[in-house]
Amino acid sequence: QVQLVESGGGLVQPGGSLRLSCAASRSIFSFAAVSWYRQTPGKERELVATITSKGVTNYADSVKGRFTISRDNTKNTVYLQMNSLKPEDTAVYYCSVLYNDYRGTRGWGQGTQVTVSS
Repeated sequence: QVQLVESGGGLVQPGGSLRLSCAASRSIFSFAAVSWYRQTPGKERELVATITSKGVTNYADSVKGRFTISRDNTKNTVYLQMNSLKPEDTAVYYCSVLYNDYRGTRGWGQGTQVTVSS
C-alpha cells in the first residue's frame, strides 16, 4: 500500500556515523508511528527507535545516547542518525510504519545493510 524507500546504509568503522533515510509515498502524519527495526541472521528482530505522529520518541537501551530519530514532513521522510557506531550495530535496518487502523497493521521497507567493522 505505502512505498517506503530506505537509503544511507553502508560500511563504516567503529566510532563512525551514518544517517539512514526512510522516504514514504505519502505524508508521515498519516501513520500512527514510524519506526526503525534491525535484524541479524539467527536473531530476533529488534525495535531500535520510534517516533509517533505527535513527535514522541523511544529508543532501545542499546542505542540510547547514540541514535536519534527525526522527521521532515515536507519531504515525507524519517531519519535515523547513528553516531558512535559499534560492531554490534551491524544489521539490516528496516523502516516500518504503523497504520492508523484498528488492526494495527504495519508496512515495511526493503531494508538497508549497515556494517560496522575495522
